[in-house]
Amino acid sequence: MSEDHRADVLITATELAGLLGGPSAPIVMVLAIRNDGSSSVAAFENEKRIAGAIDVDLQSELASPQTATSGTRPLPDIARLQNDARRWGIRQGDTVVVYDHDRGLQASRAWWVLRWAGIANVRLLDGGFAAWQAAGLPVVNARTARAPGDVNLSAGHLQVMTADDAQRMAREGVLLDSRIRPNYIGGPVPDGQPPRGHIPGAISAPAADNLADPGTFADTPTLRALYEGLGVDGQKKVGVYCGAGISAAHEVIALMAIGVEAAMYPGSWSAWASEPHRPVARGMKPG
Repeated sequence: MSEDHRADVLITATELAGLLGGPSAPIVMVLAIRNDGSSSVAAFENEKRIAGAIDVDLQSELASPQTATSGTRPLPDIARLQNDARRWGIRQGDTVVVYDHDRGLQASRAWWVLRWAGIANVRLLDGGFAAWQAAGLPVVNARTARAPGDVNLSAGHLQVMTADDAQRMAREGVLLDSRIRPNYIGGPVPDGQPPRGHIPGAISAPAADNLADPGTFADTPTLRALYEGLGVDGQKKVGVYCGAGISAAHEVIALMAIGVEAAMYPGSWSAWASEPHRPVARGMKPG
């Protein structure tokens, strides 16, 4: 884990402003990732935004409808995702930058899905919209319409785990649980509700620990020390899951920044807990 790949996955507000400015600027597609409780982009029509940013709804555009055992946010159908990406205006070869209003914890899902779908140059705005504002950079209220794009997408460009894969990873490699610790610890639930706890053998590694106080990612030496302390030594395979495929993507970014490729279990706990035969561990120990 000696190499620093931070610039491959993250971009600072000032770096993004530099890419967007000037007549010779490269083609940069900026996506504002929204995760409103109603799954509606309309609520954000008049919100402040980076000029030119296109709204993308996490639930309806970066996931497929839920089934009984799929988990809350299954991966999107690749043909539908391609249609959506073209409608947003992404063209083949574009640089794509994603951001949100939640320190990157929501936009990381977009980063992961678009990388998984074959867009090679996708970066997360480090610190999200708050970092852009803190840098004193301009914002607008008006939404932008872009001409349709021509990007071609295909599935499978990032590592994906099934439930069985995650179970094996917990015993043969390092399986990280990126949820908040109370969800990892678990406890009693009312009759008829999914169980709480964690996949046996998984290690608690909340995604929020990736962040420093301003909401940006911790520096690379700190991230490296964090994950080494969790058993990520550069030798064992690494997998990540969360509740429903959002914060695990944030963890994949942090790991990639320090040169570690990690597989993600998209169904995560919401899929695991939907199958009654799956074992459940509780408490702070991996089990």
